[in-house]
Amino acid sequence: MFAASNRRHFLAQAALGGAAASLGDLSFIAKLGRVSAAQAKLDPKIVRLSPDIEPLVQLLENTPRDRVIEVVAERVRGGLSYQELLAALMLAGVRNVEPRPSVGFKFHAVLVVNSAHIASLASPDEHRWLPIFWAIDNFKSSQARDVQEGNWTMPPVDESAVPKLSDAPAMLAKSLDGWDEGPADAAIAALARGASPTEVYETLFRYGARDFRSIGHKAIFVANSYRTIQCVGWRHAEPVLRSLVYALLNHEGQGNPAKEDLPADRPWRSNTELAKSIRKDWREGKLDDGATVELLSALRNGSPEELPKLVVEQLNRGVAPPSIWDALLVGAGEMLARQPGIVGLHTVTTTNAMRFAFENVADDDTRRMVLLQNAAFLAMFRAEMQRRGNVGDLAIDKLEAADVPGDEPREKQIDAILRDIGGDKVSAARRVLAYRQADGAPTPLIDAARLAIFLKGTDSHDYKFSSAVLEDYYHVSPAWRDRFLASSVFWLRGSGAKDNSLVARTRAALAGKT
Repeated sequence: MFAASNRRHFLAQAALGGAAASLGDLSFIAKLGRVSAAQAKLDPKIVRLSPDIEPLVQLLENTPRDRVIEVVAERVRGGLSYQELLAALMLAGVRNVEPRPSVGFKFHAVLVVNSAHIASLASPDEHRWLPIFWAIDNFKSSQARDVQEGNWTMPPVDESAVPKLSDAPAMLAKSLDGWDEGPADAAIAALARGASPTEVYETLFRYGARDFRSIGHKAIFVANSYRTIQCVGWRHAEPVLRSLVYALLNHEGQGNPAKEDLPADRPWRSNTELAKSIRKDWREGKLDDGATVELLSALRNGSPEELPKLVVEQLNRGVAPPSIWDALLVGAGEMLARQPGIVGLHTVTTTNAMRFAFENVADDDTRRMVLLQNAAFLAMFRAEMQRRGNVGDLAIDKLEAADVPGDEPREKQIDAILRDIGGDKVSAARRVLAYRQADGAPTPLIDAARLAIFLKGTDSHDYKFSSAVLEDYYHVSPAWRDRFLASSVFWLRGSGAKDNSLVARTRAALAGKT
């Protein structure tokens, strides 16, 4: 991806034409030193050796919001690297923002760091600073809200409680099962100091899929923290992991889930038994579009108990897991299209996180549980959407492409898609299908959508969603991926929206005009 970044930028600009122009002038960034592809790869050794991360974290913590963009931009112009800033941003978030009362709301300052990073990696070099500066401002907003809610700060670990490394895995599992925060905090500190990332996250991916509280944010935090730590280095893992375990044990003021029978926990209990009935060679199946259609249809009405049973039935009759993931990803997009909003959006971002977990765990039982839990969660998302109001009936597999002249230039088609996103989203979705059916290359359209987020996005969900859906486009099978992309327009930003208030400040700060 990085080796081709300059070529991708050239092709994107050539194809976008008026679309890029309508999104704003970014020529000011050309005056800066470019964030190189090598920097964006974030060599963990560089971050580990940096002696200045604590002062940089304190700079982010202590600089007022109305000055932080300018102060950090001055550091960038003086040579501050992308990787140092990314590490400091993540550490400032976990140290200053509590994942309570819900793993969401103000805690998006932490959850969005990896999403902003993904957006940076996928962008031409000259755009890579924009998402990170947006995330800095977002951190300051969340920090202020945390102060209003009690001014939580992560305390030092109780060193007297930290177990030997050999005892830590069992202690962590027992405390997570019992929802016991003190021992869990001590155990994860021991593991951060002595175990490998793979060992630690085998456990955390499993518990991230355990319960439906905070509409999927626990699974999202597990996936995003894993990916961010890979970038900034395991040296910085301990505070991040402590924050993560604290988040996993959030039960939102309810009784101890280990001693209660609460709705958020029921799918895990039933799926634990159901997973045992999956055939041993279940990963060796055949791609089956008919099975994808069958599961997609079931997602529209099936219960949290019925959907995992259908998944097991499909696996046991030889359906390959990618065909099931096609249904889960496309079905999540369809839910968003049926009720664009905060719940529908999280069907997509949660499925993105759980698909990532599925691909990155080694334990076969955990992999089975993640797949079954994702199916159950989508039914629970649908129920939550129904509680919030009307849910539409759009069937993404039946949506017809717009009637577009075959000779219409690709850049005009992209312009029209971005325009319609701000008004008639169904029309925009149909235009996406028409664009792709006419062999319009996906990259210019995806780049234009991402650029719109940089300039028009106003909320952490804009980054979380766009990074998830534009990444998963390539994880969906070719027969389904264009319909998945079409569903994304129900949250993406259109060209007609105003630039967010941070754009002018960032332009001026990075250009040294403040």
